[in-house]
Amino acid sequence: MENPPQLTVGRFLTSWQPDVPALLVVVILGALYGWGVLRLRGRGDDWPLPRVGAFAVLGLGTLVVATMSALAVYDHVLFWPAAVQNVLLDLIAPLGLALGDPLRLALRSLPERAAGRVQRALTGRLVRLLTFPLVSTALVLATELTVYFTPYFATALRDDWLHEVMYLHLLLAGSLFVLPMLTREAALPRWCTHPVRAALVFLDGIIDAVPGIVVMTHGTLIAGAWYLRHAPSWAPDVLHDQQLGGGAMISIAELVALPFLLAILVQWARTERAETVVLDRRLEAELVPATPAPGAAQTSELVRPWWETENSEVAQRIRHQRPGR
Repeated sequence: MENPPQLTVGRFLTSWQPDVPALLVVVILGALYGWGVLRLRGRGDDWPLPRVGAFAVLGLGTLVVATMSALAVYDHVLFWPAAVQNVLLDLIAPLGLALGDPLRLALRSLPERAAGRVQRALTGRLVRLLTFPLVSTALVLATELTVYFTPYFATALRDDWLHEVMYLHLLLAGSLFVLPMLTREAALPRWCTHPVRAALVFLDGIIDAVPGIVVMTHGTLIAGAWYLRHAPSWAPDVLHDQQLGGGAMISIAELVALPFLLAILVQWARTERAETVVLDRRLEAELVPATPAPGAAQTSELVRPWWETENSEVAQRIRHQRPGR
C-alpha cells in the first residue's frame, strides 16, 4: 500500500476514492426512499421536502463523505480520519436518515399487506429489545469501545471486507437509538413521551463523549503496530495523532447532540399543538346550549360539558388548564 501525499486543506477537500459496497448501500437506500415519496405524490399525498433533504443530504451525504472522501483515503495511515469517519457513521448519518422519517414513509407508501409486515416487525420482541431506551444507548457505547479496544479495528485496517462490515455495524448501532426516537410511529414504549425522550437524548449526548475521552487519554496506542508501520514521514507523532482523533470524536459527539435535542423539542411542540387543536374541536362540539323541557322556564344555562363529569386523564387535564381553576 502506497502512502498518500501529505494531507493539506486542498487535498482534504478534493481527495476521493470509490467504495463500491458503500455506494450500493447509498443507491439502494436513496432509490427506496425516492420510490416511497413518488408513490405518495402519485396518489395525491404530500411528503415534506425538508425530510427529503435531511435524508438525502445529512443522511446519505454523510455516508458518502465517511466512506469515500479524504477520510477514507487517509484512514489507513492516520488515526484521526478513521476516528472521524467512524463517529460520522454512528452519530451523524443515523440522525440524517431518521430526520427523513423513513419508517413512516414506508408504512404510508407500501401496499397494505407489506405495510402490515413492516408494522409487525417494528413491534416484534427483538426490535423492541434492541431499540429499548438505554439498551440501544449501551449498544452504541459497546460498539465504539469494541471497535477501538479489541483487535476489531486493527484487523479491519488489514481486511477490506471487515472494514465494510465495520462501517455497516457502526451505522446500524447508531440507527437503533436515533430512528425510534425521531419516528412518529409507535416504536418505543408508551411511557417514553417527548419529555422522556429529551432527557434520554441529553443523557446519550454525555455517554457519546465517553469513547472519545477514553481514546484521547488512553496511554496505549490503538492499532499501534499498524500505524507505526504505515505512518508517512509527514504525519504527526502516532500518539498525538490518536489524541487528535479522540478530541475530534468528543467535539462531533457534543455538536450532534444539540440538533438531535432540538429535533425532539420541535417534534414535542408539534405534537402538543396537534393535540390542542383536537381538544379545541371537541370542546366546540360538546359545548352546546341545553334544550329546555316542555313547559320549563327558559334559561341560558349550558349543559355541563363532558370534561366536568368524566374522570379521564384528558378531562382532568382540561379542568386544571381552564381559567379560574
